[in-house]
Amino acid sequence: MRDTIWLYPGTFDPVTYGHIDIIERAAKMCGKLVVAILNNEEKSPLFSIDERVNMINKALAGIENVEVKAFSGLQADFFREEHADAVVRGIRNAKDYEYELTIGRTNQMLNPDFEMVILTNDIRYSYVSSSSVRTIASYGGDISKFVPLFIEEMIKEKYKESYR
Repeated sequence: MRDTIWLYPGTFDPVTYGHIDIIERAAKMCGKLVVAILNNEEKSPLFSIDERVNMINKALAGIENVEVKAFSGLQADFFREEHADAVVRGIRNAKDYEYELTIGRTNQMLNPDFEMVILTNDIRYSYVSSSSVRTIASYGGDISKFVPLFIEEMIKEKYKESYR
């Protein structure tokens, strides 16, 4: 498996300890892991694509076989462009599983070579999501258990009115 390329796609707005857990574990199972940050025009992200790339690079410093790239468009197309062997997805619960299965099957219809590897999240992060971190931060709440300190500071800067 060491010569394999896996993708870990998402918006990562922001990257959380749950994401980092999946990245660290997946990186041990493949030759190269591409953290693929979706530049989704339909969403209004808190952080720009460049901020997210830099944030993830800093959070993953020291993991040699991880590369961070931004992409737009279909996951199945990016999978092909990267010559990937599989996409890794983290799931927290049955709802995540159903969602990921649907997305995976759709991508397999678009690209028959598309394979998925599903990892369950560490129990400590089973309720952590980027959207919940943003919601808590928007009310000035404590997000220190969900993201690294430097990301917490970046988020607080975005919501500085809530943290006065």
